[in-house]
Amino acid sequence: MADLVIAEFPEIQSGKRDDRAELWNAINLVKKTRSKLLIPKLERFSREVSFISGIIDQGIELVVCEHPNVSTFFLHLLACFAEEERRQTSERTSAALKAAKNRGTVLGRNAHTLAAKRQSEKRVFFETIRPEFERALSEARSFSGAARLLNEQGVATYKGDRWYPQTVKNYADFCKTSSIQGPTVE
Repeated sequence: MADLVIAEFPEIQSGKRDDRAELWNAINLVKKTRSKLLIPKLERFSREVSFISGIIDQGIELVVCEHPNVSTFFLHLLACFAEEERRQTSERTSAALKAAKNRGTVLGRNAHTLAAKRQSEKRVFFETIRPEFERALSEARSFSGAARLLNEQGVATYKGDRWYPQTVKNYADFCKTSSIQGPTVE
């Protein structure tokens, strides 16, 4: 009998962070269904030996596409290599930034320009969803209720994600600070 994919959890965040929402959604589903967790590359899953070992110790079977038929022992070795690569990458990056700074390169000079550009894009985006946002906020009278309504209506955030109470609050705060007058919720 062939294995069947029961769900996909696209992840775009770095494998160096273990507090990713999609990662934990996948792990929780695997625990509930007693299925296997299929991952494309171990270093995209995590670059921390202790985290990977902890997942394996919980009885979760990891299947790595690059190495589909490896033993648990080999997975531990791969985890060691991934963690060491993370450490080396960090050292190389620090050394390169230090060398650039020593050559007189001004680091971060575009940060203000990029931030202003993102604010402008977010403002333009907000205007496209403003009616739905304001309606959800006024009808629900709470951030969590507004998040639920916006998700039910299929309205995505600026980044194309789902709404959460904190996301609604952030947008409401954004309205206040960016000269966009939006509804207020206490």
